[in-house]
Amino acid sequence: MRRLPVTFCRASNTVLGVATVYGLLLASAIVVEASSSQTPNIVVLLADDLGYADISLHGGREVSTPNIDSLADNGIRCSNGYVSGPYCSPTRAGLLTGRYQQRFGHEFNPALLNQGGQGQGLALAEKTLADRLKAAGYTTGLVGKWHLGEEDRFHPLKRGFVEFFGFLTGSHSYFETDDPTRGPILGGRQRAEFKGYLTDVLAEKAAAFVERNKQKPFFLYLAFNAVHTPMHAPDRLLQRFERISDMKRRTYLAMTAALDEAVGTLLRQLRQAGLEERTLIFFLSDNGGPTTKFAANGSGNAPLRGSKGDTWEGGIRVPFLLQWKDHLAAGKIYERPVIALDIAPTALAAAGVKLKPEWKLDGVDLLPFLQEKRKEDPHEALFWRFGSQMAVRQGDWKLVRASRGLKEYEDITTEPMLFNLAADIAEQRDLAAQSPGKARDLQALWDRWNRQLAAPRWPATVGGKPVRP
Repeated sequence: MRRLPVTFCRASNTVLGVATVYGLLLASAIVVEASSSQTPNIVVLLADDLGYADISLHGGREVSTPNIDSLADNGIRCSNGYVSGPYCSPTRAGLLTGRYQQRFGHEFNPALLNQGGQGQGLALAEKTLADRLKAAGYTTGLVGKWHLGEEDRFHPLKRGFVEFFGFLTGSHSYFETDDPTRGPILGGRQRAEFKGYLTDVLAEKAAAFVERNKQKPFFLYLAFNAVHTPMHAPDRLLQRFERISDMKRRTYLAMTAALDEAVGTLLRQLRQAGLEERTLIFFLSDNGGPTTKFAANGSGNAPLRGSKGDTWEGGIRVPFLLQWKDHLAAGKIYERPVIALDIAPTALAAAGVKLKPEWKLDGVDLLPFLQEKRKEDPHEALFWRFGSQMAVRQGDWKLVRASRGLKEYEDITTEPMLFNLAADIAEQRDLAAQSPGKARDLQALWDRWNRQLAAPRWPATVGGKPVRP
């Protein structure tokens, strides 16, 4: 097979006709320049399987993450930030659409295409953040992990992205272009050779995207596969953590250090291009660390209970940071619950795109709340459904039915448990018997939400293969 260089592939662009009147042309150019200078760039940095406890911002001591931390130092940390699903693909479907993914049946990871995953991908009727920003004149690029369908109809270049470099499945080797079960690295639709360590390569490709598009508004979705398995790390970083005897933990810390360096690569590029003040940046993980199951990687979620794959806090509460200099306060902590569904409407509002009721977004524009123009909670409640697991949070109260075991997927029949997260972030003291009225109210709230949802469009998967509860 012919080896292709590691480059982005663009969707075709249409060449517009040129106005014949010089004055009209000049006036148009002035309007475009003014508009571009005021329109923010949008960057979403998504880590994969990052442990809640494993960034220094959250008290991690074994690895330093200064570049990730800098986003909180120069922006806002949402201390009660969530994702809408406890593992990879559903979270991404919710993030990119701004809608609970269960509304369109995207409850579980799709199976690999070579293991029965035909037809399993982001519903074609759903519009992505890239679709909407592209329509608003943005250049849109995805670097990294897609995991929303392998078939051509689900391809990123058909879902609003003009440029794509990365892979279509849920994980990939960090050193080899061709992963034996999960496919190659792609530039657009073509196989693309890469050299080096994939986390570094993704950062370089993202920086190159910024450099190429610095004269016009852009949306960059940099979806790292770090720190998802396989446990691959460069020797130079493994040596930094040789004091750690557990090899899996040592490798995980090295991968986390590489992730932080990659964030730093992109932030430096934004500064060098003079774009830092004109860029709204989000950083989060797609779920909690997989401490016990679903590709356990040596991560930690303390003080949170549970793991990736759970509706305990350890599965769904994640680092959640925003930076937009001169628009958001620096070093602020926002304590009210927010969710990754809010990223799309917040980005669209910042870009000047009017949010339409017919889009039926579940997320909200966070800017008025983060700028203290609105004082109430952004959401009446937040909801989760993952097979027989469930959770609802309203204020400080959370009702949850989650896994208590180590199986990849369980059919859970236990009664929901009630916690006050303000007093018990570790979810250790079940208050359901003590406060039965609160438990009933939250259950009724969840039941009403649940009745609006679609059935899952495909069964749960483990290791890319379908399983049934």
